[in-house]
Amino acid sequence: MSAPMIAWVPVVNRAYRFLTSFSLESHPSINIPSVEIHDVETAPEKRARTLKHLLKANHVNFSILFHDLQFDNHMAHILCSSYLLGANEDQLSHIYTEMSKTLEEWTDSPAEITDQDWRQFLGDRRYQRAYVDFFEDELALKHDYDWKIVVKEFFFEGENPLINCVISGLGHPLIQLGYAFEFSSKEIAMEALGLAATCYNHLHKYSDDPSYTKPSEKSTTSIFEVLHRIGADKRLDGIFKDKNGSNSSYLFEHHESLVLEHWNSWAIEDPIKQFEESQKAAAALLVATVADGAEDFDFFLVHILTSSHAARILLPFVPKKFHVGVVRQWFLLAIAVYIGQLRPKIDWAPVEKASVGDKGWKYVAHKAVTGPHAADAHYVKALRAMKEAASTWGDADGQYVSAAGVMAVQRRYERDEAATFKWEFTAMYLHNDPHSWGLRESFEKSIISRHRNHKRAI
Repeated sequence: MSAPMIAWVPVVNRAYRFLTSFSLESHPSINIPSVEIHDVETAPEKRARTLKHLLKANHVNFSILFHDLQFDNHMAHILCSSYLLGANEDQLSHIYTEMSKTLEEWTDSPAEITDQDWRQFLGDRRYQRAYVDFFEDELALKHDYDWKIVVKEFFFEGENPLINCVISGLGHPLIQLGYAFEFSSKEIAMEALGLAATCYNHLHKYSDDPSYTKPSEKSTTSIFEVLHRIGADKRLDGIFKDKNGSNSSYLFEHHESLVLEHWNSWAIEDPIKQFEESQKAAAALLVATVADGAEDFDFFLVHILTSSHAARILLPFVPKKFHVGVVRQWFLLAIAVYIGQLRPKIDWAPVEKASVGDKGWKYVAHKAVTGPHAADAHYVKALRAMKEAASTWGDADGQYVSAAGVMAVQRRYERDEAATFKWEFTAMYLHNDPHSWGLRESFEKSIISRHRNHKRAI
């Protein structure tokens, strides 16, 4: 005998609330104030002018992707973050010099990109120069150098807009776009468009195709509850033996349903409050997953924090209908990386024991720009991200400043250089992308030897 109709009501209500919460017509939004915008293009101070010159030099001289098209150029990230943490002209110039040592000059693409075929080559990294040229032509010839119009057209308009794939490439398109808005920089904006186009991959479907968004019978508004469930999910035991950058790609290919089950269980009913909690979760995934007394921070989990920070920067500028979608994209990336890094336990206790006391954020900023790791983009970005989260939401319990203090002192990344390279490669070329066929054989032969001779903080 079938269940009585009244028994269906809870399920139907859950489904209705879930689906309407993501309706583009209702536009649930995350209305938070913008961070301070630093328009270095017009700022008269020497420090700001120095940053402007260095950003332009990077844009002209160095490609957005390098080292067999697998590493992302982080020059803008570290220069802007260091500037915000107080770096002076000499320190900014030193960072540029050090970062330049590992970057590569632009090379020609196989062909030009036009407004008739720009979607045809999405995901093909060989066209990085062509894509940046194309977007700059649009900027100059069609939009009178108003970079925000170009960003609006390609990121937020039309079918399958680029905003729906900004978590590709470990979230670097999202991160780059955040800096473009924060510094009102047309150069960084064009680079963000170039990254979004060249890093474009299968992840777009989870935002473009509404069929992947489904109601959950185990829905919760707590992101920490979802992470706890993932950590305790026995079905994920034994999928991976070791932490590895390529685990995330394998996860989507072979265990997509498990990822989506947990992804859809996070019900966003109070967007602002839950985004605040997600930022705390991002910091926790990096700092509170380090065992008490250990010194290693997970390189891949750093990107969960810095991409969440980018979302915080962008939300005031993104059309409301994309607000929840951007945060859900971030959470999809967070889930994949968290599982791929073997689901470390989140424990705030070691962080609470390591408060920086009266030193506070001045100490953290000083370590970031003058310490031995001042030229490490991920280190500096992570510290700045936690500082901004504390500024946005408050830090009465001192967890953000304590977490940043721990990282400022103990910075070290637990990672495998070859796995890092492989993560970027497999994440880009999953599902036998034809653009990868000519690269795969040389990649497999060179991955270990190249990294033994090319160690760096990417």
